[in-house]
Amino acid sequence: METLSNTAFWRDRPTLVTGATGLVGAWTVKRLLAAQAHVVCLIRDWVPEAELFRSGDLSRVTVVRGDIRDQAGLERILGEHEIDTVLHLAAQTIVGIANRNPISTFEANIQGTWSLLEACRRSPLVKQIVNASSDKAYGDQEILPYDESTPLQGQHPYDVSKSCADLIAHTYAKSYGLPVVTTRCGNFYGGGDLNWNRIVPGSIRSILRGQPPVIRSDGEFIRDYFYVDDGAAVYLLLAEQLASRREELSGEAFNFSNEIQVTVTKLVTKILDRMGTDLQPVIMNEASNEIRHQYLSAEKARRLLGWSPIYTLDQGIDLTIRWYKEFLS
Repeated sequence: METLSNTAFWRDRPTLVTGATGLVGAWTVKRLLAAQAHVVCLIRDWVPEAELFRSGDLSRVTVVRGDIRDQAGLERILGEHEIDTVLHLAAQTIVGIANRNPISTFEANIQGTWSLLEACRRSPLVKQIVNASSDKAYGDQEILPYDESTPLQGQHPYDVSKSCADLIAHTYAKSYGLPVVTTRCGNFYGGGDLNWNRIVPGSIRSILRGQPPVIRSDGEFIRDYFYVDDGAAVYLLLAEQLASRREELSGEAFNFSNEIQVTVTKLVTKILDRMGTDLQPVIMNEASNEIRHQYLSAEKARRLLGWSPIYTLDQGIDLTIRWYKEFLS
């Protein structure tokens, strides 16, 4: 873990992480623990194979069981644990599930966001909120790369859920003065992602089992891939900056990415090369309701926050392969 966060800021700080059993949540908890924060995790489903459990970090945090849609429950947690900083990462993140089950996705991602922000509004001790949106909130766009002035116009269930939650966070900042800032990150990948239908973990698992990796799309979808620990570092950085620059940053959104354009086929080929195999991918050409071409400009984050990514794509892929080799051995 490189570029440690500001321990003087985080030491003993009561910090709520929603979505701690998810991919980015687990790595965010690691960084918070390294910075000596007092971490409270809201957990709905018990997922023993999740990185939060596997790493042993679960025994070093306070666990509250509950649902992100339960506003009264959230108010209780914020009040009784005297939460100062909220990192809101809970979401239903799988596009295929959103297409099949739009209501559960809307409830988790949209209702979950307004429930949490309303609970924060009614909790006087909360001083910083970082809300995780997504590059998918922009929907399909003619002009690339997306910058933060690009309109939010999701059309498919997952994208719409992120567009809506993003706008709700903005209205809580503008209408109620809530100290909330939003992240829009590229496609996360990294160790701990157990959604095997996603391209990075699915490909690595297939290769380790001697099977050709499967590409659901035609392989030409373009994405902007972002290593999970870079995302975790971003959430801590934004909370630190929000504490000292509340008036300036409340209601702002920031893109974070390596600003690269990679086709799915190129990404899988890179994984194959770095794992030293001559297997070839199987292209299914079955994807639907997905955005074809996405990548982000992170110029605003570089300019206003002095931010730059810690990891290159090659470094992130190598660390990810190492994690899955250990996990699957």
